[in-house]
Amino acid sequence: MGWLRDEGLIDRAITRDLDWGVKLPIEDLGEGKRIYVWYDAVIGYLSASKEWAEKEGSPERWKHWWHNDEARHVYFIGKDNIPFHALFWPAQLMAVGAQLDGEKLHLPDDIPANQYVTFKGGKASASRGVGMTIEQGLEHFQADALRYALAANFPEQADTEISHEEIARRINEELVANWGNLVNRVLSMTHKTCDGAVAEPGECDKEDTSLLEFVDRSLEEAAELFEAIELRAALRKGMEAAQATNRYLNATEPWKLSKTDPDRAKTVLYVALSAINGIRVMLSPFLPFSSEKLDELLGRPDGWQRVPLTIGLPIPKPDPLFNKIET
Repeated sequence: MGWLRDEGLIDRAITRDLDWGVKLPIEDLGEGKRIYVWYDAVIGYLSASKEWAEKEGSPERWKHWWHNDEARHVYFIGKDNIPFHALFWPAQLMAVGAQLDGEKLHLPDDIPANQYVTFKGGKASASRGVGMTIEQGLEHFQADALRYALAANFPEQADTEISHEEIARRINEELVANWGNLVNRVLSMTHKTCDGAVAEPGECDKEDTSLLEFVDRSLEEAAELFEAIELRAALRKGMEAAQATNRYLNATEPWKLSKTDPDRAKTVLYVALSAINGIRVMLSPFLPFSSEKLDELLGRPDGWQRVPLTIGLPIPKPDPLFNKIET
């Protein structure tokens, strides 16, 4: 915006004096002129779409995204790549105009540019060996656990420092202790005290309905945050709902009720499992592999909402979704 509004746009060379890269097909420029990599690279968004459509056997399918006003183009990038996506690429698309099949190409709708992830004070960089690769991360952490720790540290507003120790802390103190513990104890108690199946609940009291209303509101708010590309805040909504459900269990104590008031215990567990059914929808974009296990157990959600539980649905003795990290 500073370049557009304050400084004014200046001509930018799209070549570099190099002996590697894509040559310019112009003889009188001589040797050593190559296309600037960032002028060439962004074209890949379009060319890859066309190549994919051809490989799929539907050569025209790329138009669904590029010649469609209903499509939405969101570019997730680092802050150092803003000029290329906010100026270079839109300018190239505008310049092409309607030359591809008589329709203009879709321009970027949103460019959520993140700050940097730093490791021990240095910007994470695969080429310079700063930080860790995905391969190295998966040697130490479950895929979903690693995804959670990174998502919880998204550098949306400022550079974020991360380390193996911080990843382990996030997994143990937040993911395992909150969400993983909630799922495991509700499934375990349901299996043990409800004859291994979702039980018919009794009448819900104010405490029960308050929790489920909170989960439903959180679902709506998380959906809005996703739409606004505020992913870390959306993740917090899911984890806050998990914390609320853990507090509900601690307050109602179904493990005690199962001995003194088994019908009430079944209602409490039904409500807690219903809450989990909504929370897993919020967390599924961040935790796809563990969410798939819950889908297989509880049924696949239908859109962005809490799905009612099926009475009598078998609930086997569960395995923990996540492993605690030994540091």
